[in-house]
Amino acid sequence: MPIFEYLCNECGNKFEEIVMGDRDKVVPCPKCGNEKTEKQLSVIGGISMGGSSAAAPSCESCCPGSGSCAGGGCAHGG
Repeated sequence: MPIFEYLCNECGNKFEEIVMGDRDKVVPCPKCGNEKTEKQLSVIGGISMGGSSAAAPSCESCCPGSGSCAGGGCAHGG
């Protein structure tokens, strides 16, 4: 069941709605009831499956020489 983000063109309310079936159906604003709403571009959060040393937490104090947990062999499980 996809969750879409919407913006109401009347009151400016931003809201989410689970849409089953017809994804192009009119979704009224839950705040003012206006049917002139627009789907918004959503950013999907995800889990990185491969770490880069720039994004990994530093563990220089416990793993000298590696600089990050992504370097492998770290006590933190990296």
